[in-house]
Amino acid sequence: MNVRELLGRDRFAKLLGIELLEVSNGCARSKMEIMDEHLNGVDIAQGGAIFTLADFTLAAAANSHGDIAIVINASISFIKAAQKGLLFAEATESSKNNKTATYNVNVTNSQGELIAEYHGIAYRKKETF
Repeated sequence: MNVRELLGRDRFAKLLGIELLEVSNGCARSKMEIMDEHLNGVDIAQGGAIFTLADFTLAAAANSHGDIAIVINASISFIKAAQKGLLFAEATESSKNNKTATYNVNVTNSQGELIAEYHGIAYRKKETF
């Protein structure tokens, strides 16, 4: 199994319509189209949907090395409200050792405007997939 197959099994990401665009060692890029079902009561993208897009993209980057990696800590800052349309998430690895790795994920809209900044730490298990 490779990282694309592993993440293809993510049922929640499928439910939200998240698509993995690119993945390489320590990096990944995904997209999600914000539709009516992603909007909250004030008609902007639900923060949980944006968080999930960033979290999924981090998972792709963290698991790109072939070892099972799970997020153990994450935080997000919402910079700008997102409306309907495409959102993109890009994850980059900033450090990695035998047990943990840290990642930064920027979520942007189609115009390239920063929507959210996500920071996460993944625990790297000794198991491979």
